[in-house]
Amino acid sequence: MAIDSPASAYNVAQIIQLAVAPVFLFAGIGAFLNVCTGRLSRIVDRARDVEPLLLASRGSEHERWLNELRVLDRRMVLVSRAIFLAVLAAVLTCAVVVLLFAATLTNDKFGTEIAVLFIVSMLSIGAAFAVFLIETRVGSRAVRIRSELLAHEADSDA
Repeated sequence: MAIDSPASAYNVAQIIQLAVAPVFLFAGIGAFLNVCTGRLSRIVDRARDVEPLLLASRGSEHERWLNELRVLDRRMVLVSRAIFLAVLAAVLTCAVVVLLFAATLTNDKFGTEIAVLFIVSMLSIGAAFAVFLIETRVGSRAVRIRSELLAHEADSDA
């Protein structure tokens, strides 16, 4: 097999070098997915803790628990969307790597397709980051200390 043939060891090594660059995205996407799934797990745990409190409450206390549950539900939706978009970016990046290999091995011209897939992948991960930012804002706004607790004074036994 000649060094010029697409399947020569030399050409395959060059293809691997070319295709490895997008593969590094997987490490970042994986770390981001780890953060998202951890966050989703904590939100679900909190929702499970709040559910019995809601069912056992009445009046203003019931409204407070219901509002917290609504916020938790909104946060679950947002984190789930961020996870979907990050996984989509990973799948699209896989397609980029596959097309890079296929184009080089078959001498086909997939340049436009590779570029479009990479752009869509970057848009997807960017959207995932944006949705995650929204979720963190929703979460931080929901964590407020009630004014009656801040104004509470301890009983003195003197």
